[in-house]
Amino acid sequence: MSARLIRFVLLQRHPDTGVAEGILRVAYELRDEVGVPSYDRIALAEALAWLGKHLPVPNRFGRTQSDRTRGVSWFKCTAREAITRVRDIARVLDESGHPVVQVETTRPGFIVYEDDFQVVAEPFASKR
Repeated sequence: MSARLIRFVLLQRHPDTGVAEGILRVAYELRDEVGVPSYDRIALAEALAWLGKHLPVPNRFGRTQSDRTRGVSWFKCTAREAITRVRDIARVLDESGHPVVQVETTRPGFIVYEDDFQVVAEPFASKR
C-alpha cells in the first residue's frame, strides 16, 4: 500500500499490538462518564454514532480468523468526513486530559481488511 493512512492515538501502548493505542475505547468511556460536561458527552455521542452508522465494521483484525486483537485500524486519507468526526473526538479527549496524536504511514503492516474508508493491518514486528 502506497497511499497515506491516518490514525489517531493516545500516548500509551496497546498491550496486544505493542503500538500506540487508538482513541475509541477512551471516547466511549468518556461518553458514558457522569463527570464529563454534557456538551462533551453529546459531542462524543454524535461523532461515535456517525462513525457507527457510516463506517463498515471490519470482519477481520488478524491474519487468522481466530485472531481478533492484533490488527490496527487506519483511515484512508480520502475518508474526509470520518476523519473530521474523529478529530472532533480527539479534541474532546485532549480537553479531558487524554492527549491525542495524529500519526501517518504508507506502511501499516500486513493488511487483513480494507474497505473504502479504512484498512486494518497487523503491524510489522519492527513497528511494535
